[in-house]
Amino acid sequence: MRCQYCNFLDSKVIDSRTAGDGNTIRRRRECLNCGRRFTTYERIELTPLMVIKRDGRREQFDVSKVKSGIYHSCDKLPVSMKEIDDLASRVEQRAYSTSESEISSQRIGDMVMEELKELNEVAYVRFAAVYRKFTDLGSFMEELQKLVTENQQKGELN
Repeated sequence: MRCQYCNFLDSKVIDSRTAGDGNTIRRRRECLNCGRRFTTYERIELTPLMVIKRDGRREQFDVSKVKSGIYHSCDKLPVSMKEIDDLASRVEQRAYSTSESEISSQRIGDMVMEELKELNEVAYVRFAAVYRKFTDLGSFMEELQKLVTENQQKGELN
């Protein structure tokens, strides 16, 4: 591994541990030339997963796009970056666990909405407004009414 400080090509691993979602290894390294320490991350290289967009185009799955959509729906809400990262990782893991080489963007959006509903209802409604492309107040109100009804039913069960 190349040292980020002196560009020397050899370093020794001082410490290794799993990070985040368990699919990443964090390694603490020491450069054998300058002695400075740095951190590297090793991830499993996943088989490419293609996303089928609404217009039929295909593009490679990019978890940063999922994270960006979640981040925008959580803007100015009491949701931490760790919660956003964890949610995006769960969606990524679910998408890859389908064992298929292609997945629709609609299915990914549904996964995000399921997770957001549990995390923060306002973020869920914001995401739904963009994802479902509400064109009028009536369709938006229908989604809100579904959420209220679900919450009332949960309240009766608890």
